[in-house]
Amino acid sequence: MENPPVHVLAVSRWIRIPRLPSRLPVPVRAAVLVLLTALALVCAHPTPAAAADGDVSWRVRTGANAYGDDRSSFSYAVNPGGTVEDTMVVTNRGRNPLRLAVYASDGYTTDAGQLDLLTRDKRSTGVGVWTHPKVTSVTVAPGKSADVPFTVTVPGNATPGDHVGGLLTSLKQADTAAGINVDRRLGLRVAVRVGGELKPGLAVEDAHLDYHGSAGPFSKGSATVTYTVHNTGNALLSGRQEVAVRGPFGWLRTGAGDLPDTPALLPGERWKVTVPVPDVAPGVRLTATATVLPLLTDASGSTTPLDPVEASVGAWAVPWALALIVLLLLAAVVAVVLLARRNRARRTAREAALVRDAVQAALS
Repeated sequence: MENPPVHVLAVSRWIRIPRLPSRLPVPVRAAVLVLLTALALVCAHPTPAAAADGDVSWRVRTGANAYGDDRSSFSYAVNPGGTVEDTMVVTNRGRNPLRLAVYASDGYTTDAGQLDLLTRDKRSTGVGVWTHPKVTSVTVAPGKSADVPFTVTVPGNATPGDHVGGLLTSLKQADTAAGINVDRRLGLRVAVRVGGELKPGLAVEDAHLDYHGSAGPFSKGSATVTYTVHNTGNALLSGRQEVAVRGPFGWLRTGAGDLPDTPALLPGERWKVTVPVPDVAPGVRLTATATVLPLLTDASGSTTPLDPVEASVGAWAVPWALALIVLLLLAAVVAVVLLARRNRARRTAREAALVRDAVQAALS
């Protein structure tokens, strides 16, 4: 969770204006001198490179203690009513003293699939409330480090399962150019698995299939499958995805290829997925199936697959150009048959008339 500093470099240089030939007319000499002077001013004052938003001059890490010496985040297994104590270390990498606010907040999964933490003005209900830093602010001298001890107290009525939040350091700075205050935050994740029955579960919901046909009568089209992965259990879960589109009786199967796993979803969270499927044959009636294999990660980092879940949805995929050609062919066949019947009826009628005339002539 550490961002490297960005250095701003301003470059200055002198540009020497050459001596102009004396034989040039005075107006021409004046115009050339004005242009060269303007060019020198522009080159002597280049625009400095802008610093990227979110750059920080400090870093945070876990303290070395009985929980470990080199941890990427804080992770605990605590029974309801239990308490743990730990330490976060803040290091000032800048040249000026830093006074940072310290607070805890709940975590959530962003639309980009990354874990983020609520800002201080948002209300936390889980880890952000359970985590209590011993100080609300910390001052760190340049090149020095400071410890931030904290406790995590799980209430007795806490829901069993996974809860995720974080311990944050924050520095608000005024951006005079933009006229706003910038809040730069840096923190570490705090994951708590509350003791009790663990009930992991994922569901695939709101499945939808769209078919996009092509103009050619014998060309394949494409399909778009959308669905939502819902963490219905009480454990942090990700999912391995597979999507396929089939025609009637399972024929003409087309897979979407390798798909990335869903991000790790907190209990109750949803993740909307859109999957394009190319080269889909227009099978009149198509069925798309989305299969998700839940992946449960334990405290040691090992992953355990659970029973897969799936959802299916159908959609019409009529090849209209081919259907039009078939319809025209059927119309032509019907026309030929009707014309042949009409000609045969006329020929039969003429033959009957000839026989009748011949009989009448013989009788008379």
